[in-house]
Formats: sequence, C-alpha cells, structure tokens
Amino acid sequence: MPVVTKRVYDDPAPEDGYRVLVDRLWPRGVSKQRAALDAWERTLAPSNELRRWYGHEPERWPEFDRRYRAELLRPEANSLLDDLARRARKEKVTLLFAAKDGERCNAAVVAAVLRERQGADPS
Repeated sequence: MPVVTKRVYDDPAPEDGYRVLVDRLWPRGVSKQRAALDAWERTLAPSNELRRWYGHEPERWPEFDRRYRAELLRPEANSLLDDLARRARKEKVTLLFAAKDGERCNAAVVAAVLRERQGADPS
C-alpha cells in the first residue's frame, strides 16, 4: 500500500487510511478533532536543533535530509519506522505535516525511508 504525505491543514478524507502526524509541535489552529489522527509520532520528528538549523531554507535541504536520516536511526525512531513500514504493507499510511513546502519537509524524508523499508522487507 502507498505511503503518502499531506498537510495537516487539508481536510481529512476516508482514503487517507492511517493518519500520522510526524511533527514535534502541534500545528497552530488545528483542533485534535479536525486533525483526525490515528497517531502523533513526535519521536519521528527532527530534533529541535536540526529543525531550527534547517529553517526550511531550500539550499540546506540536502544536508537536512542527510542529518535527519541519521537521527531516524535512533532506536526509538527506528522501531516506530519498522512498525509503520509493516502497517504500510497492509494499508495506506498518510504522514501529516504542517510545513508549507511538502517536497522539502520532514514528512517527505520519513515517507522516503518508509518506502525504502517497505520494499526491502516482504514480511
């Protein structure tokens, strides 16, 4: 099944499947009811230091991607990624984020990592 990303500000839809917020901070102006989350996995968010350093500066994206992937190797994040990859083999997983740039945000990195894991382990 697919792993997709979507802004948390966009309306939830039944076809979203399992909805997971992967930001450390709760998005401004969004109620928990409106977010319609199945999970909020702050453990998968980049560290505050990395998030502040990146600042959504496009020229920092390649380095952010590299550093963030290294952070995702932490045992607690790695375990959650394994769980989400297993889930994504059975149902659609939608990773929610608040950033304006969906191409260069933490959810895009998490989605790429999950797709890699999904293809690597057939179990």
